[in-house]
Amino acid sequence: MRRIADHGLSLLFLGLFLAAIAGQAVVGLANENEELVRHGRPPVGLGEFVTSSSFLVDVAENWQSEFLQFFLFILATVWLVQRGSPESKKPGDAGPGDDRSQLVGRHASADSPRWARIGGWRTAVYGNSLLLVMGAVFLLSWLAQSLAGVVVANEEAAEHGEAPIAWIDYVTGPEFWNRTLQNWQSELLAVGCMVAFSIYLRQRGSAESKPVGAPHAESSIESE
Repeated sequence: MRRIADHGLSLLFLGLFLAAIAGQAVVGLANENEELVRHGRPPVGLGEFVTSSSFLVDVAENWQSEFLQFFLFILATVWLVQRGSPESKKPGDAGPGDDRSQLVGRHASADSPRWARIGGWRTAVYGNSLLLVMGAVFLLSWLAQSLAGVVVANEEAAEHGEAPIAWIDYVTGPEFWNRTLQNWQSELLAVGCMVAFSIYLRQRGSAESKPVGAPHAESSIESE
């Protein structure tokens, strides 16, 4: 039970994610079959639907915008600060920091990750590993969205007797970017609001908030 409690935050969001994507599959299947019946075509099963391009494009479209959000936020918080926000380092601390503050190389402790202690290119890679993984997942999700999206677009074109389009034409076309930018603007707005709202608003007991009585101009780091 202690081990479960120690990982409660990750387990909660994993469970919520699985429940949400299962719900998306079920209601998406119902919606898909309604459309198929309306066009005089036989309904499909759950397995066929969740492996289809129409399901993949919706999932990948949301994933790529989420991971882009975190990629940009992680990168921005290295170099930029917002006075008073617990999402930011304090003014004057911009930049990647020195080896002492980052506990790398000879400044690492005995229980530091091995790649933080070893030095060289491995420490450099490990020191940017969060950004690298977030960026990689974003790019792969974007690629999956575009590949599945062009399949769906060509299926719709075939239904209307139109010629198929190439992948490059799809990813440079207005339909693809209309869907993509709808997701990007909402994610970026949410991050910006979190940064700004947390300057003046509080949530007692949350790691994403400053202490309730902390001055507005102080970050959570400054108030510790």
